[in-house]
This record gives sequence, C-alpha cells and structure tokens, in this order.
Amino acid sequence: MRTAPDVVVVGAGVVGLSIAFHLAQRGASVTVFDRAGIGAGASGVQPGGIRQQWGTRVNCLLARESMRFYADARELLRMRVDPGFQACGYVFLAHSDSALARMRENVILQNELGIPSQILAPADAAELVPGLDIASVVGGAWCAEDGYFDRPQSLVEAFGAQADVQIGEVLAVRDEGVVRLASGAELQADAVVVAAGVDTPRLLPELPIRPEARFLFFSNPIRERLLEPLVVSPERRFAAKQLGDGRLLASDLGALGNPEVELADWRANVRSAFEELLPQLVFVALPTLVKGMYDVTPDHQAILGRVRDRVWVAAGFSGHGFMLAPAVGRVIAESVIEGREDGALSVLDRARFAEGRLVPEPQVI
Repeated sequence: MRTAPDVVVVGAGVVGLSIAFHLAQRGASVTVFDRAGIGAGASGVQPGGIRQQWGTRVNCLLARESMRFYADARELLRMRVDPGFQACGYVFLAHSDSALARMRENVILQNELGIPSQILAPADAAELVPGLDIASVVGGAWCAEDGYFDRPQSLVEAFGAQADVQIGEVLAVRDEGVVRLASGAELQADAVVVAAGVDTPRLLPELPIRPEARFLFFSNPIRERLLEPLVVSPERRFAAKQLGDGRLLASDLGALGNPEVELADWRANVRSAFEELLPQLVFVALPTLVKGMYDVTPDHQAILGRVRDRVWVAAGFSGHGFMLAPAVGRVIAESVIEGREDGALSVLDRARFAEGRLVPEPQVI
C-alpha cells in the first residue's frame, strides 16, 4: 500500500470536480479518479441550464449559492474561455388551476429565500415568449435570473484544470478509507468522497440510486432566434430552448424506455406541444436524439454526506447536478475537512429513506 492524498474523490463529473476544488481551497491534498476522464459521463452531455426555481427549500438554497458562484466562475476558476452565460430566464407554464397553485406555492418559498421569481398571467407569459399561444395557458412562473451557459463544458473543464485527475477505475471503497483500483493498487486516504453518478451504487450498494435514461432532441443550427426564453410545460411533459449556437433543444419530459420502440411517440409529443404552444417551431426538424443518464433516488433528491466512517457521498441528483455543483462542493468539503454539517446534510442524508423523511422535489425536469 502506498501513500495517498488526504482525500480521494471518485468521479470526474462536475460534482466530483467541484468537491475537489473546494477541498483544495481548504488546504487538502486531493486526487480525483475516473475510469474515463473529465466530464465523460452525464456532465459531458448536459445542456448547461441553471435555475433557482425549485419546490424545496434545500434545493432553492443550494441553487442560489451555486448561481452566485457561477456568476464569478471565470475569475474563481481562472478560465480563459468565457462560458457565455445567457440570463434568458425560465418560464414554467400552467394549464390547470391546480398546477398554477403549486407554482404559486413554489414562488412564495423562493421569494422568502431571496429568489426573485414571480407568478405570470397568461398575457405576461406571451410577452416574455414571443409567439407563445396562450389559449390553453392559465398562468405560469418566471425568474429572470435563470438561464444557461453557451459553453457549459468549459466550466467542467475549468474545474478539471484545477484538480489532480487520474484515469483509473475504482473497484471498491472500504469503510476505513481504502480505495482499491483496477490496476491492483490500494490507496489509504483520510477520506473518500464518491461522486460517481449512476456508478455510485457499484461502490456503495446500500444507497437507493438507480439509472434512468433521458433523451433530448436537437435541431441543426438555425440563424433566426425563434425561442426565448426557456419554456417548460410540466403538464405537457415538454421543455424547449434555443441554444447559443442556434440549435433548438426540445424534450419529451416523460421519454422513458427504449428509443427504438418509443421514439415516434416522443417525437409526436414534442410536435403536439409545438402546435399547441409554439407554432413558430412546427417546421423545425429535430434530426438528432441525444441520450443522457440520470442518477435517480426515490424522492429525486441527492444523497449528501457521510455514509461510512471515512466515506462521503454526493450522488443521486436526478439531472440537476450541474445546477447545484458549486454549493454541493462547498458543503461536502466543509464536512470532510472541518467537520461542519451544513443544513443540507441533515435533509439530504441517507437515513431519510429508512426513516420516512423523503423530500420530494416537484420541479424536476
């Protein structure tokens, strides 16, 4: 057995890299292991959206802190490339009084925490989204500070440039902080943080995390700006935005299963939403389907904190790891190095599943 860093992080996605960054900021020696490299998993295909419109207090707080970090990311991460943040806002549409009531509850919570979201009348939504057909819309919710990065991978790479990332598959993590590699090497660390997304249960099988395939449609680049801002209709299982490079992104939010069997139905649902809500998009072709993988828990919330004597976890984000990564990095680093237990750790701990303390997040898309 050879000498290891103070902390080993398993997983070089944006969450693991953010944890490594915040650990190093607190003076720890950190090595990140990934079997394929920086951003090789879900972080490599996520489209770069960040928002503060959540339905649980813990996510609102983590998202607000992360938004502040991302606002200064170019300086904090010494980036040579501007990641190109576009504060286009997110518009959530409601087609029923019950959906609007849920959005209203979410906005009240968000406003209490300093997030400047607001409820929209149908006419307000139409003003924010040129071309929106509001015949079926009863209202919505909006936050002007939300948006997306034109070049989200530049942020993942910038986090990676600050870290000691080693290509190597971790086969096992033992309670006392021993990491066993596929190469045969074993490292003894003071602490191990597993942030391996859908691969996390392979190392920590006691955690209720499962993979869930998700799919996005993309158009070819379009010169004309056809859609601002990002539009989400949970009741129609639909979301769409136009990226900085001109491509249109659209999703059937209920697209689960085998694309060889279900693709036509997913495409039909997106087309139906175009026809109902955004008729200017009806003639946009969506030739490309991209598959990503969510690491999902029973309440669609992450599992954060210590799970064994010298082992911590940050996984199960259900597709919102990029949005929350900066704050999660700080929370985990403080727990590992300083023994500080941020309030998020008592809410998103592993024990909540056994104790019946689930924290369902209603704003997962």
